[in-house]
Amino acid sequence: MSEEDKIQSPNHSNDAGYEKTDVDLRNIIGYAVASVIVIVVVIVLMYEYFISAQEKMVYEAVLKPESAELRELRAREDEELNSYALLDEEEGRYRIPIDRAMKLMSEEAYAEER
Repeated sequence: MSEEDKIQSPNHSNDAGYEKTDVDLRNIIGYAVASVIVIVVVIVLMYEYFISAQEKMVYEAVLKPESAELRELRAREDEELNSYALLDEEEGRYRIPIDRAMKLMSEEAYAEER
């Protein structure tokens, strides 16, 4: 058997203990860039999910429940805006509903323009 036959023979190993070809740098860079992009997308999505979950918790705990004080305040405001009352008898000051006051003011402004 010649020396060439020994080299090409399947029984004879040509392993020298190290890689004889260069690493494919394009594949490594491609995988690295793809991995970084995936990681950034996952981080952004997780951040957005965290923010939306936090806003939902704040809404449920703080903004959604209507307090008794707020209901009372709105009732007082509604009463003052939509009812008649005597404010000062000596000065002749009265409170009238806001809708009526706006109508009177617009009629007065219209009369002044003519």
